[in-house]
Amino acid sequence: MVNPIKRPFWWERPDLGYDARSLTFAGRKTQELAHRFGTPTFLYSAARIRANLARIQGALKATGLPSCLYYAMKANRFAPILTLMASEGLCGIDACSPEEVMHAMACGIPENQISYTATAVSNTDLDTLLRFDQLHINCDAVSTIRRLGKRAPGRTIGLRINPAMGVGYGDNALLHYSGESTTKFGIYHEQMGEALDAATEYGLTITTLHLHTGCGYLTHQLPAWEAILNEVKTVAETLPGIRRINLGGGLGVPHTKDDTPLDLKAWAAVINRVFKGSGLTIEVEPGDYIAKDAGLLLLGVNTVETRQTTRYIGVDGGFNIAMEPAFYTLPFEPVVTHLREGGPTPVTVVGNINEALDIFAEQIPLAPIHEEDTLALINAGAYASSMSSNHCMRGTFREVLV
Repeated sequence: MVNPIKRPFWWERPDLGYDARSLTFAGRKTQELAHRFGTPTFLYSAARIRANLARIQGALKATGLPSCLYYAMKANRFAPILTLMASEGLCGIDACSPEEVMHAMACGIPENQISYTATAVSNTDLDTLLRFDQLHINCDAVSTIRRLGKRAPGRTIGLRINPAMGVGYGDNALLHYSGESTTKFGIYHEQMGEALDAATEYGLTITTLHLHTGCGYLTHQLPAWEAILNEVKTVAETLPGIRRINLGGGLGVPHTKDDTPLDLKAWAAVINRVFKGSGLTIEVEPGDYIAKDAGLLLLGVNTVETRQTTRYIGVDGGFNIAMEPAFYTLPFEPVVTHLREGGPTPVTVVGNINEALDIFAEQIPLAPIHEEDTLALINAGAYASSMSSNHCMRGTFREVLV
């Protein structure tokens, strides 16, 4: 007698789950979409993106503090997503290169709704950025302040600071932008005097403090995040011209059955405790939270084979188009698009790239799956397609907004 598959799965929600054994996403059957568009194909849900944005905006509004929301477009720069945001006025954009700035504007985002923050900014970058008078630029280094000041004395800028404290998914140091180890991001406390002197020399007005300390934090890490914000508030109090605090992104989503969704009410309560009565406008620039769980990657199964004691599932895409499991050890849950009878079996899901690190999941329980089936990777809406490469000349994929 076959064992029935237990449901619901931890990742299921109203717009993602099984209907009569078929995986549906955004009201569409994923198998049918795979047949129509082929594989590999990224699917993105417009409705989920709207809902994710609305939740963050609602949480910020509940603080009673003035706020502004930017989408970190490095997470996913697919033009239809940016056009959706622009046409519906959903949010501004956080950009980290001149090309991102111009791509956002080409998709309809107004110049004055773009915040720019980057590291190792070249003179060519600055010359391009300074064509846009309404673009807000956060300077990541004293060098950037000095070179920008020479080109545009009197301009208003922000400072990206490094509080030497970090927080990220699973306390993964690879996801920390600041912390115990020195990083390349932002101006450290001991550099502040030099930074302020450079700004004064060129008549630059500093109105914003910016920080980004890590990626993917969840509810249990909010106390560490609150300590970081208190540190930043102390810095802000020494700079009377500061009007805005940009808290960066980093808001996480569940990746495994052991994770729980970020409690946005608790997140907003932290912001309120730290900044209530400060008179500052609070800015945030999430990418993961907005796009990650709004996307699936559909992959074709071409190999089902046991080698020694390992059951391998080989698919027609690799780490070059979804690199977070290989580079950051972030799990991408593989999901079958059609549920067959039978209990789950531990399998290792691997890609089609000739590299040992091309592994999506190891020894994960998976429902019965056959060659020529379709497999979906959930949480593929951010930092997958946008970081893709043509390694082994296997960089071809499609993207579809549904």
